[in-house]
Amino acid sequence: MSELIHPTAIVDPSAQLDPTVSIGAYSIIGPNVSVGAHTIIGSHCVVDGHTTIGEHNHFYRFCSIGGVPQDKKYAGEPTKLTIGDRNMVREYVTINTGTAQDEGVTRMGSDNWIMAYVHIAHDCQVGDNVIFANGVTLGGHVHVDDFAILGGLTAVHQFVRVGAHTMTGGHSALRLDLAPYLMTVGNPCVPVGINTEGLKRRGFTAEDLNALKDAYKTIYRSGATLVDACESLRARQQAEPGVAPALQAFLDFFAVSTRGILRP
Repeated sequence: MSELIHPTAIVDPSAQLDPTVSIGAYSIIGPNVSVGAHTIIGSHCVVDGHTTIGEHNHFYRFCSIGGVPQDKKYAGEPTKLTIGDRNMVREYVTINTGTAQDEGVTRMGSDNWIMAYVHIAHDCQVGDNVIFANGVTLGGHVHVDDFAILGGLTAVHQFVRVGAHTMTGGHSALRLDLAPYLMTVGNPCVPVGINTEGLKRRGFTAEDLNALKDAYKTIYRSGATLVDACESLRARQQAEPGVAPALQAFLDFFAVSTRGILRP
């Protein structure tokens, strides 16, 4: 056994571990687990299920990764969990595998910061560069796009989609889809504006921000129906091609929304 694996750890012989993987005391690694280079699994963690983990991840103590779905319909199917690279996963995080009622795969991308006591349920699809503060809970089948930030104890209803570059305040409850770029807060959650500071840090230009603020007013403050608001955005795209990419993210998101859009 590698000197990086604590002698009290239990590692199934058929698990596929890169020689540079570190495993702490009393952790358990199941037979269908694959872990990439330089990943650190702390003490008292359980990694099981059909779970594939990339490189340079760090799982702190007491994580449960690849557990069976909390779904009464689950009947033992060999569903999967895949995790990318360079994720920081803090204490007591739980991430479950998928179910046969969806694609059968729970996914988390790369460069994510997942704080203590977060739960990522079956069939969730989490992008890159997201931040989940302490106690965030995702119901099954939730999609979270890149650079989203969910405040502490935010709860996301199953099948909800969270757009890119969004930010929720603490104790928020999301029951409908949250469009890109927005800041929201409350239970029930309501939009309160564009995530201006976050967008500046990610290189959005002043022109982009002005276009997004105008789009926000059109969608959320004008009283127009969503269909009419989208027509207004398309008209602006044609009139001002320079702002087209920023506005297109709104239109693309609305096109795939199934639960309805979070609006005041």
